[in-house]
Amino acid sequence: MIKTYFYNHSRQTMQHDVDLEQVDKFLLSPEDLLWIDLYDVGNDELQYVADIFQFHPLAIEDCLHVSPRAKVDNYEDYYFFVIHALRYNEESDNEITTLELNVFLGPNYIVTIHKRPLPSIGRIAATSLHSKKYMNRGPDFLLYSIVDGITDEYFPIIDRISVRIDELEDEIYEHQMKEITEEFLALKRTIILLRRVILPQKRIFAPVNGMMLFEINEENLPFYIDLVDHQERIADSTETFRDLVNGALDTYYSIVSAKTTETMRILTMISTIMMPLTFITGLMGMNVPLPGEEKVYSLWIIMGILLLVVLFMFIYFKRKRWL
Repeated sequence: MIKTYFYNHSRQTMQHDVDLEQVDKFLLSPEDLLWIDLYDVGNDELQYVADIFQFHPLAIEDCLHVSPRAKVDNYEDYYFFVIHALRYNEESDNEITTLELNVFLGPNYIVTIHKRPLPSIGRIAATSLHSKKYMNRGPDFLLYSIVDGITDEYFPIIDRISVRIDELEDEIYEHQMKEITEEFLALKRTIILLRRVILPQKRIFAPVNGMMLFEINEENLPFYIDLVDHQERIADSTETFRDLVNGALDTYYSIVSAKTTETMRILTMISTIMMPLTFITGLMGMNVPLPGEEKVYSLWIIMGILLLVVLFMFIYFKRKRWL
């Protein structure tokens, strides 16, 4: 599916579904803006648009394959971006998945390519059918609006992860080891993927030595500063979550280890008490007759000795504070 949106600056009007065969006419004025959105297109449609704008084959190859990291490439006449949105499903085996968005940013055009629907683009596209709100400030502002919408979708994920960590910290004293360990490992995978997505994207839009990696109109610069601030908050949150999960996991293992040690201590005490009893009963139960064994009261004497041994060992362990 190929959708097109054209903003005519001189007329202050919006058009959509324009004829791409006349693209040169739409790009005559540097103040106009043409947005082409390609959703779930095949190689033929992608190549058709690439031929119109003479996009580099390496950039087209990146569009055809999944890129694990966000990036921006400068091709002199345009910039090529790889950006990732996130989908979060706590009930799925893979709790968090990435949705790739490829963007070609030119002086008065922008081309977006994605295989799955993105709410950020859908919302802006619906508005652009009848409003110039997102397209009357240049292509860099339209790019900001798309990326800002994607970034805003991270915050509910961050909030849910925070709640899950709090819940796990309360549950580490109650649930079995297998359940808690699986939950912790799932959370760690989610946080790692979140960091792998947000950190490269933050580097794309953060200034380096006071310079941006791509051209931005000065009037739109505050929007990108605000975008970077949001991304830094998310990155800081993931760093905090990683420390919290690692700390909670260490605490849980310490609790499990302490419970195991306590169990082993009790079993050791029982074994220690039983050892002399086993020795005495084994000795008295030998086939060789022992002195006094034929006496009627010998059984009670042996029982008394066993009780005295147990009592002595119990008192001794108490004084040593082993019980």
